[in-house]
Amino acid sequence: MPHRHRPLHKSRQTTPAQPSRRGWLRTSAALLATLSASAALTLLPAGAAQAEDLRIGLAADVTSMDPHWNNAGPNNAIALHIFESLVFMDKNARYIPGLALSWKPIDATTWEIKLRPNVKWHDGSPFTSEDVKASLQRPEKLTNAPGSFTSYTKPIARIDTPDPLTVRLTMNVRNYANLANDLNSVPIMPKRIAATLNQTDFDSGKAMIGTGPFKFVRFARGSEIVMERNPDYWGPKPEWDRAVFRIITDSGARTSALLAGDVDVIESVPSADVAKLKKDARFRIEQQVSWRTIFWQMDQWRDDPPYVTDRAGKPLGKNPFKDARVRAAISHALNRDAIVSRIMEGLAVPASSIVSPQIFGHPGTKPDAYDPQRAKQLLAQAGYPNGFGLTLHATNNRYLNDAAVAQATASMLTRIGIQTKVETMPVAAYFTRARQGDFSFQMLGWGSAAADVALRSITGTPDPKTGYGTWNWGRYSNPQLDKLIETSLTTISSDKAREENARTAARFALADHAIIPSHSQLAMWAMRKGVRYEARTDEWSLAQFFHKE
Repeated sequence: MPHRHRPLHKSRQTTPAQPSRRGWLRTSAALLATLSASAALTLLPAGAAQAEDLRIGLAADVTSMDPHWNNAGPNNAIALHIFESLVFMDKNARYIPGLALSWKPIDATTWEIKLRPNVKWHDGSPFTSEDVKASLQRPEKLTNAPGSFTSYTKPIARIDTPDPLTVRLTMNVRNYANLANDLNSVPIMPKRIAATLNQTDFDSGKAMIGTGPFKFVRFARGSEIVMERNPDYWGPKPEWDRAVFRIITDSGARTSALLAGDVDVIESVPSADVAKLKKDARFRIEQQVSWRTIFWQMDQWRDDPPYVTDRAGKPLGKNPFKDARVRAAISHALNRDAIVSRIMEGLAVPASSIVSPQIFGHPGTKPDAYDPQRAKQLLAQAGYPNGFGLTLHATNNRYLNDAAVAQATASMLTRIGIQTKVETMPVAAYFTRARQGDFSFQMLGWGSAAADVALRSITGTPDPKTGYGTWNWGRYSNPQLDKLIETSLTTISSDKAREENARTAARFALADHAIIPSHSQLAMWAMRKGVRYEARTDEWSLAQFFHKE
């Protein structure tokens, strides 16, 4: 902003005041600083690049810098700038080599991983197989983690390191077919850092030593994350000197920051602003269907779950969600087309499965038809001809239009006799309470590269021994589905055979209404001209893949 000068007032002095010695010193120091800066500029070689930041407005909060602490998308995306995984994923959710050059089975229970040579940690020490071993063993030690990574490490029975660039994994499941996904999902850190279980050491930067394209500078919780380019990165160097991630969970504020030039890019573009930004020549929008499906989980384990009442608001005394007919009624009550067209303003597709249509193992089914009369009949058959009372819970700053989706869903359920109230809250508080079992009907968004992988985490019977059900808040349990998931995850004969088994498991989960899918949102970025980015199905804003025009 321009400075506003105060009007000059006449001085009572008739002769100029003589500057003090202190004033002369300040003036001289300022002059020397100006001359030094000027000289430095003239000494720059012709064409030398000036320091340049990439400023990204993030839509969701990052709760920890520890890459193994909370298995949530915003945390995982930030971690990948510093801590890399053995297997990478391209923009279309296909696996490609990362810190591992290859991974292959050598018998029914053993996989051999060959590591990339000449990779250095940010402190200059060499990356070795011992670091991999320590990293894969670490999630099990984080017993209080709010979003455990153990579902990716439980299938490993033993880890051997025959040489610095070879890792052999003995699996406790024969013909385990999902190793690429697991190796993609667990960030790798130095062995000495893996011994650190203190979250403060990561948030302060003390433990932030990785192999990634950026180095840690600063983490201000709820505000900003700053990184600088790693000049010794083994892969293509980022085009930016620094990446500055600003936490802007309010949708309107995020767009305003882009329009004002305070950030160069925003993710999760508010639906109300898409048309305006598309018409503005100063900006571009990149988008594709996200791998994330938004769905509803229901308490299916307690006999008298919280927030479920009769029509008068008194405890119902039983759990209606244990009845598959009630779950089916809720699915038929959802007008998914209306949610997509009105609430999401066309920036989503109706969902019929736990994964979006382009993802490996999608069953190819259509969503349940919107049929309020059928829904009422199912409720009556289940013993609830007059419905019941319910409070649904959702985030209000995590998914695109999440609070509005919650309100629309509540209205649709009320229409079939389930008198529904809504309570929304910020994601940090919400995830903590949902994991503790505070709710009975709750929103979750999940992105995965394969249907069987998602089903394992979301609908598998919770079991710390197998790692199933790590995000199964409703504790749905069906041994038949568990078996179908296991069959798919151990089909190693061909990708085609495994995908058909994954589809079978997904169809079963859909028919039993283990969850209630709502929609799959679009992954969207808006950026100023001069910046390019290829939209990723995983929704992640990865600074190393933003380019200058």
